[in-house]
Amino acid sequence: MIENQPAITGVFGSNQLMQSWIGACRMKLIQWTDTDAYFNLAAEEYVFDRMDRTEEYLLLWQNRNAIVVGKHQNTVEEVNAQYVQEHGVQVVRRLSGGGAVYHDMGNLNFTIIGDAEGNKFNFQKLSQPIVQTLGRMGAEVQFSGRNDLLMDGRKISGNAQFVRGSRLLHHGTLLFHSDLDMISNVLTVKGDKIESKGVKSVRSRVTNINDHAPNITIPDFKELLEETLLKDRDIQHYVFTETDRAGITALRENKYSTWEWNYGRSPEYDIRKERRFSGGGVCLYMRVNEGVIQSIRIMGDYFGDGEIEDMENRLVNVKLNEQAVHNALEAVEVGFFIHGMTVEELVQIIVH
Repeated sequence: MIENQPAITGVFGSNQLMQSWIGACRMKLIQWTDTDAYFNLAAEEYVFDRMDRTEEYLLLWQNRNAIVVGKHQNTVEEVNAQYVQEHGVQVVRRLSGGGAVYHDMGNLNFTIIGDAEGNKFNFQKLSQPIVQTLGRMGAEVQFSGRNDLLMDGRKISGNAQFVRGSRLLHHGTLLFHSDLDMISNVLTVKGDKIESKGVKSVRSRVTNINDHAPNITIPDFKELLEETLLKDRDIQHYVFTETDRAGITALRENKYSTWEWNYGRSPEYDIRKERRFSGGGVCLYMRVNEGVIQSIRIMGDYFGDGEIEDMENRLVNVKLNEQAVHNALEAVEVGFFIHGMTVEELVQIIVH
């Protein structure tokens, strides 16, 4: 169920408000023309991990036809494999959690990289610049649920985050004139093709911005976004150097274009349990022998910090009963790995 909230409208007229967006008065704006999804997801990680960590960054980029799955999802369950292959759609896993999304040249992607303090999982705050800019162009947009932007009750944007240490990567997509038929085709999995049924992305009703505001173009939006958000700041337009591009290409080849990253995380299992909770959905895959957990994968469209494998490893060789599982997780901050979940909730999902 979509819960509409009051629309955020108006203009960023206050320097104080703009500073509170990320927390700095200086920012580097990076735009590039590559539309290869493997390169572009690698570029995000490169800026996040390898460029000056004292700087704040805004990235604007586009992918040609691609499915981008959440960090914790089972790719096999999100993708119509035959359709994807026949239509040359790229499939790539991102750093952040959340559900699978479709990208094409009818949408614009934005990435904010900066200080995590005060911004962690604050999706509404970090979406305000987008909402304000669209408002200046005559489009009334609402923030809804945990991470969506709506027009007339239909989704035009989803947002996700990845946090490591004190650093945050917040990114989202804006549907201007995407092929909505492709969205339903590429993200539909035929049930008889697979035995496992992981957490499928929530298929919100979607719409294009141009269906409601036909005069808004992607170039005009980018120009006004820069004008609206970045005035009163020390802005530098940054262009990737040859060294940057070599580093990004290496990440593309060694990680983002590989089967191991994009598909290899799909689990084998004897027991599968699926639950929804306040922070999203989880799907547990376990192998159990003589009442002892041999392996466990915790997947889904949830958000979280750290590497979920660190928590999963604590459950290996643990008896599958409530007390043993609770003891194994006692020293673990479950809500750190799965945002919004408690130890008690996870124990109940695993055991019952």
